[in-house]
Amino acid sequence: MQTTYFRHQLHLPWGKVIFLTLLLYCLFHVHTFAQDRGLIFHQSGSDDQWISYGFFLAAHNSSLRVKYSDEFLNPDAPNIGNVRAVMPVFSPGFALGFLVTGRIHDQLNVLFTPKVGFYEHRTEIQLFADDANAPGGLGISTVPLFTEETLVEFPVLFKYKSQRFNNTRMFFIGGLNGQIRTKNQEEADEDDVVLKGRDLALEMGMGFDFYFKYFKFSPEIRFSHGLTNLYREGFADPRFDGAITDIRRKSITIYLNFQ
Repeated sequence: MQTTYFRHQLHLPWGKVIFLTLLLYCLFHVHTFAQDRGLIFHQSGSDDQWISYGFFLAAHNSSLRVKYSDEFLNPDAPNIGNVRAVMPVFSPGFALGFLVTGRIHDQLNVLFTPKVGFYEHRTEIQLFADDANAPGGLGISTVPLFTEETLVEFPVLFKYKSQRFNNTRMFFIGGLNGQIRTKNQEEADEDDVVLKGRDLALEMGMGFDFYFKYFKFSPEIRFSHGLTNLYREGFADPRFDGAITDIRRKSITIYLNFQ
């Protein structure tokens, strides 16, 4: 039953991803062009320090991944016989935090980046409904649901960097992110979509280090996939409770790191 709406579970705003990738590519070449006109080898944000600090600002596009139950689209199932689809929608948000970098090797760092993230999850429920104007007297109605939450996050990441070329480096980053919601569970049980308060996510991304006179600037794009089932059975909206068995977070984030 779930493969019918498999495209919704893998839906990503590819237009935005491509645009952001091209933006990072242009930043890299503009910076390289400027270096070729008059190269000054900057020591700011030196990678020789065993521990260094910084901060970052981030903007994300987040959504929920849902897994349908075996009873989904069963016309005889109680309460969910009229559910056509449960479709999470990507919604924007932002985060800010601190950056602590530990040097393992010139090309390998371990990062601890505690942050506070502000999220809004939007979910649309499509329901079959009687409609005299629809063919056969059957129509479809869409019910939007909204859930807002603030997460305190504790990512621990490994950063693998290329060798430095003038004032530029490319890097790949990945690790785990522990997340704790600031809202207690009793209050969260009143939300349209009820989620559990703790999560663990796998994060992977890439970016560039740009060395300037007084600081190092590192734009980065990172993908996050929740590993924990956040579905709180029995507390979901009665219009779709029982139609799904699994909810997980996912997000695409642009980080602007200053160090």
